[in-house]
Amino acid sequence: MFYLSQVEQNLKMPPHLLKPSLLDGELEKGIRGELEKRFLDKVITNLGLCISVYDIQSFEGGFIFPGDDGCATYKVRCRLVMFQPFVGEVIVGKIESCDEFGLQVSLGFFSDIRIPERFMVQPCHRGEDGIWVWQFKVDNEEFQYSLDIDEEIRFRVASVKYPPTPVEQSENSEPFSPMEITGYINGDGLGLVSWW
Repeated sequence: MFYLSQVEQNLKMPPHLLKPSLLDGELEKGIRGELEKRFLDKVITNLGLCISVYDIQSFEGGFIFPGDDGCATYKVRCRLVMFQPFVGEVIVGKIESCDEFGLQVSLGFFSDIRIPERFMVQPCHRGEDGIWVWQFKVDNEEFQYSLDIDEEIRFRVASVKYPPTPVEQSENSEPFSPMEITGYINGDGLGLVSWW
């Protein structure tokens, strides 16, 4: 789910961060701040969501090129803590919402997780209140378990996708998700945590 990814980046440091006090070892703090602005809480295609800058392994340069408004360019090698679950991984999240297509799940820091109807425990249907219900019979006795909002749910990752960035979006379209996770709950030990 979480892993370290090594990244090499040409980083422009604005002139206001290049103070004489930075020569006393403060330059690394300034570089870390600029790396956090660039990567923190952003999705990098095929790497995942950046959670934090773990460390800076090296930086070199500090060259000022014409037309860069006095910015010093450094070549920085750092490690980032990334979130990208692997297919088959079991994760616990909370049901954020539901609609006719399935469930929307949140981990608190990431909420582009969908569990479509076809990947839910069967037989499953939407109740009158719009909440999904798992309804089944055992020995002529009928049971109903509802998948309520804000309940903890254990799901298995079916896929992780990085859709292409849209060039244009209509006003009434949903916000773009740079990383989409699809999960399923139709297996042993999966579903609401309270069921097991």
